[in-house]
Amino acid sequence: MLELVHAGDVAPGAEQVAERAQVGLRTVFRHFKDMESLYSEMAHVIEGELREMVRQPFKAEGWRERILELIERRSQVFEKIAPFRRAADAHQHRSRFVATAHGRLAAEAREILKRQLPEEVARDPAKFETLDLLLSYEAWSRLRREQAMNPKRAREVLDAAVRRVLDF
Repeated sequence: MLELVHAGDVAPGAEQVAERAQVGLRTVFRHFKDMESLYSEMAHVIEGELREMVRQPFKAEGWRERILELIERRSQVFEKIAPFRRAADAHQHRSRFVATAHGRLAAEAREILKRQLPEEVARDPAKFETLDLLLSYEAWSRLRREQAMNPKRAREVLDAAVRRVLDF
């Protein structure tokens, strides 16, 4: 399933998963009772990889530098998860698990951002919400897909926007 999604198939069926794994369809459903449980397992694998990246201590000392480091980290994470996120987005309306996972990851990302900011910035709703938007997967995805930027250019745009919001 992970290989199929990584290759760009946002909605592989059980038959495709079985074929790729070189097992019978019944074998897939012996391990996973339905497609929802298969997506759940895929999400756990991806979340585990992401947590490793997220839990790394920041190298930068000042809060401004940590925010810039956060842009770099998130760009790497978003590039890695993009195919899986597109697949999850395609199933979000049918999957309570996927919708819950999206909400949980967004909340965790907000908390990480909040911890890196000084209190006066974190409490400023206009600045905090703008930063949260700029550093979201959705902003990254738009820059990469709809605006056709390469990862380097997308990071530069986010860096410039964040600097403007924070007046540095």
